[in-house]
Amino acid sequence: MDDGTPRLASRARATLLICAVAHFLHDGFSDTLYVLLPLLASEWSLSFAQVGLIRSTYLAGMTSFQIPGGILAERWGETRLLAGGTALVALGYLALGSARSFVLLLVVLLVAGLGSGVQHPLSSSLVSKAFETGARRVALGSYNFSGDLGKVTVPALVALVSAWVGWRWAAAGYGALGLLGALGIFAVLTRLGAGFGDPVVAQDPKATPAGWGIRDTRGFQALSAIGIIDQSTRTAFLTFLPFLLISKGSAVGAVGLALTLVFAGGAAGKFACGALAERIGLIRTVVVTELLTGGGIILLLVLPLTPSLVLLPLLGIALNGTSSVLYGSVADLVMPERRSRAYGLFYTLGIGASAVGPFLYGLLSDWAGVPVALGVVGLLVLTTIPLSQLLRTPVANPARVN
Repeated sequence: MDDGTPRLASRARATLLICAVAHFLHDGFSDTLYVLLPLLASEWSLSFAQVGLIRSTYLAGMTSFQIPGGILAERWGETRLLAGGTALVALGYLALGSARSFVLLLVVLLVAGLGSGVQHPLSSSLVSKAFETGARRVALGSYNFSGDLGKVTVPALVALVSAWVGWRWAAAGYGALGLLGALGIFAVLTRLGAGFGDPVVAQDPKATPAGWGIRDTRGFQALSAIGIIDQSTRTAFLTFLPFLLISKGSAVGAVGLALTLVFAGGAAGKFACGALAERIGLIRTVVVTELLTGGGIILLLVLPLTPSLVLLPLLGIALNGTSSVLYGSVADLVMPERRSRAYGLFYTLGIGASAVGPFLYGLLSDWAGVPVALGVVGLLVLTTIPLSQLLRTPVANPARVN
């Protein structure tokens, strides 16, 4: 960070670290569900539509609080909401271990999703503010990578613990860890004095520009459209990948390892695609990653189990590559004063589509089979390529906002 003040640089790095911890915990909560889905389906004899509904319910909770969380953060600050949301999703996972019916399971996951809804917009806002005059893209890339670490490690650990003591105890154990994390997030950010709102905004909301603060409407719309398709297809793919692998002969217990391979590839993709974007540009990077994602999903459908497992890390690189270059572009298109709500809007659109996707693809899987549903996913990914051409137009008038 190049602001001439070592103390401020140290605070920025500490803010980045605690936001990375929050991202690790929340993505661990979110993606552990992929490991639990086959176990839940077996225990309650669920249809594919019901399996998709489980994932959709959690994401619906996340979606519904993205924008409200971003707006509330402008007055109350990110710290209280981030710590409180982390505690809520942790309590949800503690209660998940006690769920004895499918309906109660959905209620618990909806509440947990509400808590998780604050993480992406508020952490992104905190990191963006901390590195306002520094290497913001690098900082946001590191923050995004921490979420992939959570995706790689937590589902694998939960799968191992579930095989040992059962999924209920495994879920409750990670919930307890999340509660400790919530306390740590609040304590550290409070000590840093970060994310407690702008006193001017709290006293006079008119002190900041009206609206969403979007500088480039066309660019933001194109970015959001690509994010909607990218996130919804990625979620649908990960939801039904375990069932595809089981149909190829994989043991249920090995699904956690398979997902770890995907997430490990995704973590590498954050760096690989970020570097690729620096070399060949945003547009070409989106084209490359989406071509590889769509083609990889379709290829996966025809491969036997062992070659499929070999393909998963490579597919993971492309699967997460698009998101890694999209997130860093949001801050360039909005005003700093409205960044929390703009991130909230961007994540709401993407995660909202993700919430609908698993249920719809579950219905399609019940009707035509999982391979057909995943084939549709692979083809839909390719529609982002023409949309990416709309990102070519730079911000024409930075002073004009919406």
